[in-house]
Amino acid sequence: MIKTKKKMVNSNGTFWERNRKSGGYLLKKKATSIAVSICRFILLFGLCFLILQPILNKISISFMTEQDLYNPIVVSIPEHFTTENYKLSAELMDYSVSIRNTFLISLSIALLQIMMCTLVGYGFARFKFPLKNFWFACVILVILIPPQTIATSLHLHFKFFDIFGIFSLINGEPINLRGSVLPYYLMSAGCMGLKNGLYIYMIRQFFRNIPGDLEEAAYVDGCGTLKTFFRIMLPEAMPILTSCFLFAFVWQWTDGFYSKMFLGTTKLLGTGLSRIVDSLGAYIQRELGVKTTISVAYSNCILATGTLMIVVPLIILYLFAQRAFVESISSSGIKM
Repeated sequence: MIKTKKKMVNSNGTFWERNRKSGGYLLKKKATSIAVSICRFILLFGLCFLILQPILNKISISFMTEQDLYNPIVVSIPEHFTTENYKLSAELMDYSVSIRNTFLISLSIALLQIMMCTLVGYGFARFKFPLKNFWFACVILVILIPPQTIATSLHLHFKFFDIFGIFSLINGEPINLRGSVLPYYLMSAGCMGLKNGLYIYMIRQFFRNIPGDLEEAAYVDGCGTLKTFFRIMLPEAMPILTSCFLFAFVWQWTDGFYSKMFLGTTKLLGTGLSRIVDSLGAYIQRELGVKTTISVAYSNCILATGTLMIVVPLIILYLFAQRAFVESISSSGIKM
């Protein structure tokens, strides 16, 4: 203990002596460093609070009874703890069927989008072809223009779907593809699905920063274009492909625009959540036998519960894919 105190005294003496010799510069530097650290902590804490506070609020509300919602004493901790809100939300959204359909569609759409966007991004990065800049400008427009602007065109195109008049010649009229998943698969295969322009841009930028010597060495060894792509370039691109796949899966999981347009008859989590308040009114009317008005607080409670039931599987997915996702982001950031 005595030796430790002596070292502290010597250390403090050295610091103040160095500070006196530097004209107070060392003390100012130390004080500035502490002030910057405090400000950084406050900013990070504030940002984390802004992100987590709505989620924590929804978690708290989801376990409250309707009585607690109007109790001014109850703020964050429920007085009457209940799980009935989850049971009711699961029944209103037909949760077991919806989560299965959403998982299958999100997985298949994400895989198809990444497959096609990888081929297109690699083509933009490595090959020269006519009107290359024009087509890449179209990719940028896909990123910038919101899909709502072409909603009417998509509706009419797939409601009266025809290929060079072939279907009209055979059946006498076009085919209506609305209400099925086929239009969405066709759009994803043509790189016109949800956020496909962004995936093409990210993958193109990644491939552009891979040295061309790898391909030249593969060509010298006798590899063709496809073999070089699958054996050399594709393994190198796994980090960015992992990031794009996770983005595609999550965005498709929570999508409401394309799901309502093409998959209106299919039970999905996104469409179920958007109709959960109306379903609640019909459910109460069916149970009570009379038409009644639902309170805003209780409607928001069921809506918050349904939102949590949609977000929880994504959180679980992130926990399992966290390592690969972080590695892919860091790797792609270094190479890009």
